[in-house]
Amino acid sequence: MTAPATTRSAARSSAELIKAEEPVLAHNYHPLPVVVARAEGAWVEDVEGRRYLDMLAGYSALNFGHRHPALVEAAHRQLDLLTLTSRAFHNDRLAEFAERLAELTGLDMVLPMNTGAEAVESGIKVARKWAYDVKGVPADRATIVVAADNFHGRTTTIVSFSTDETARAGFGPFTPGFRIVPYNDLAALEAAVDETTAAVLIEPIQGEAGVLIPDDGYLTGVRELTRREGCLFVADEIQSGLGRTGRTLAVDHEEVVPDVLLLGKALGGGIVPVSAVVARREVLGVLRPGEHGSTFGGNPLAAAVGTAVVELLESGAFQRRAAELGEVLRDGLAALVGKGVVGFRSRGLWAGVDVDPAIGTGREISERLMREGVLVKDTHGSTIRLAPPLTVTAEELRSALGSLEKVLTA
Repeated sequence: MTAPATTRSAARSSAELIKAEEPVLAHNYHPLPVVVARAEGAWVEDVEGRRYLDMLAGYSALNFGHRHPALVEAAHRQLDLLTLTSRAFHNDRLAEFAERLAELTGLDMVLPMNTGAEAVESGIKVARKWAYDVKGVPADRATIVVAADNFHGRTTTIVSFSTDETARAGFGPFTPGFRIVPYNDLAALEAAVDETTAAVLIEPIQGEAGVLIPDDGYLTGVRELTRREGCLFVADEIQSGLGRTGRTLAVDHEEVVPDVLLLGKALGGGIVPVSAVVARREVLGVLRPGEHGSTFGGNPLAAAVGTAVVELLESGAFQRRAAELGEVLRDGLAALVGKGVVGFRSRGLWAGVDVDPAIGTGREISERLMREGVLVKDTHGSTIRLAPPLTVTAEELRSALGSLEKVLTA
């Protein structure tokens, strides 16, 4: 790892930097007490030089590891040429990005944005516009069916259909037009869909809820139901997509093609925020100039990095690697059941691990693992999430699992 540039924070310790944040940063996060200064591949290093294996990978934003050479090179090359034009003008990188992303996903058109929440908000707008212009839903009557325990972001519209009171409390009044049904329940979904339904919006795997994987056939059922009822299937693959589960997309496990696909996180390669709505032509084609936009969406730097990300996925090597190493992860977790682990769910290099509450909360387990040089993050209760970079090695995975066993059985 290269030495950091001299900055105001360079001489301060981890404890000093954490203390310095307290009066000047909004307290909307509760991070682990580690201050990362350098990173490469699956490893990060704090300001004191302590190394940690990153088993979270930025909630899948770092699918290709920290500072992947091909992605860094693409960013460096573009930085010397052009970084931003706004969409007031064309730029020479956007067409290739859209062409290759559409081809990778098997869809037709791309709406480039920046963050995951922007992609979700854009998908909602597109679905409503389609409902009015194509389906013929009366003005301002469109509804979107969503799943309980979802996590699609934290904007005011998105938290309007969250069932997490921590995300909702104190942020009303809420945006109407959403119907919430239990996840993985096709009968409840069918009962909620009617002539006003613009779309069904779901995560193929619910990440924030603890990596909840639906029953086999659920995604196929959603696809069949939405097609039969004349509404859109919108798949939020911001965390689950782009190689994480051992396939390009989580919906690929059931060979399902949604009408609208929401991507983000890994699409920016851990370098710049990049997200996108990718959809059938007759869906995204409803947008006209002035109806939606983003100053930074589709900027040349983002398009260059996004194209490099797509290129990494085009061979299928990362998908195969995630599937193969996913077996190592699954087998290692299975061996810990009864040794502090009460259950787990995994697909590819992604797992939700339920720890015996008598041993500790998810936060406490995460802090103990941090002291062992492994970084993970808790979710609800005593559940932790594992999502290492797809560049992790089998040896590194086994080492992390050994550390987990150590903190659970100490």
